[in-house]
Amino acid sequence: MGSLEIRVSSREGSSDCGGTGRVSAAELQGIMDRIRSRVEEHKVQAAMDIRRLTKTSSRNRRHLSPAVEPLVSMLRSRSSESHEAAILALLNLAVKDERNKISIVEAGALEPLISFLESTNGNLQEYATAALFTLSASSVNKSRMSASGAIPLLVKVLTDGSQQAKIDATVTLYNLSTIVDNINTILSFHPIPPLVAFLKTCNKSSKTSEKCCALLESLVALDEGRTALTSEEGGVLAVVEVLEEGSPQSREHAVGALLTMCESDRSRYREVILKEGAIPGLLELTVQGTLKSQAKARRLLELLRDSPYPRSELQADTLENIVSNIVSQMDGDEQAEKAKKMLAEMVQISMEKSLRHLQRRALMCTPTELPLGKRPSEVSSK
Repeated sequence: MGSLEIRVSSREGSSDCGGTGRVSAAELQGIMDRIRSRVEEHKVQAAMDIRRLTKTSSRNRRHLSPAVEPLVSMLRSRSSESHEAAILALLNLAVKDERNKISIVEAGALEPLISFLESTNGNLQEYATAALFTLSASSVNKSRMSASGAIPLLVKVLTDGSQQAKIDATVTLYNLSTIVDNINTILSFHPIPPLVAFLKTCNKSSKTSEKCCALLESLVALDEGRTALTSEEGGVLAVVEVLEEGSPQSREHAVGALLTMCESDRSRYREVILKEGAIPGLLELTVQGTLKSQAKARRLLELLRDSPYPRSELQADTLENIVSNIVSQMDGDEQAEKAKKMLAEMVQISMEKSLRHLQRRALMCTPTELPLGKRPSEVSSK
């Protein structure tokens, strides 16, 4: 999916300090003088100004990038007011600015930010998690962040943090999981129980659900992740519910996770997935999902049937045959009946699409594309 920089934080850039605008040379110099001052109040005011001016302006982020080092120094002060002001200023400096993301980490921000994940100050923990989320969107920072000990504390935030902190911790862990070596490290701190618990509480069509499923899809790439998901009560069911009710992107991640499991060990995971009632959602995805979802759903349906291989080249199975085979193996009249109904609807939609396609072709067809015997006469009608 690439970098999941979907939303930096609901708090990012939300300032009461007024609007933004181009920084004049005099204003820039004044801010830099204050941020380097020995007076704590001056530093805090300068950080607030930086936060305000970099809220939406990429130009100001460039002009104020020299403030990174003094802002990072503020993270090491003893004042929680300085901590919060500095984090929010750094957060806005980092948004959509790769160079600032890297320079913030190079200036030594990771150690204090990671320590704030354990803070009893809820706001400080939230701000630090949001900052780490933003910094983790840079590929250069990912290895440094995991090496700095962020992963176990991010899992702890996922377990005990506020709703917003959990969301940002989830995406930070996803960003770190795009480095394969980090997946083992993440799994070693048992993130799946709190991740599943969080997913269960989410609106299945929300961005939060999308982020949870993206991380789960990464984690089930390893056997330890698959075992943890199936061992967690309601774990697979939570993914299946997203498959049925989620946004297009959430459903793509959900079917990707289930497919990864089934492809890794069909005999082990086929019954688990069928038991949780995945068939109706998969059928709907074959017609209405994204292109990736459609392909993954069809492949998973093939793996879920009694035999995953066509009986012969002359009897290559249609999707309808595959699903009929699966339904015949299913327990529970209600689930089987729902799958049959979905199959009928899917076939109807498919037929309607084919008819519309033929009608469009007929309207677009030029005389030279028609068979010779059916071309209109080229004799003048005069």
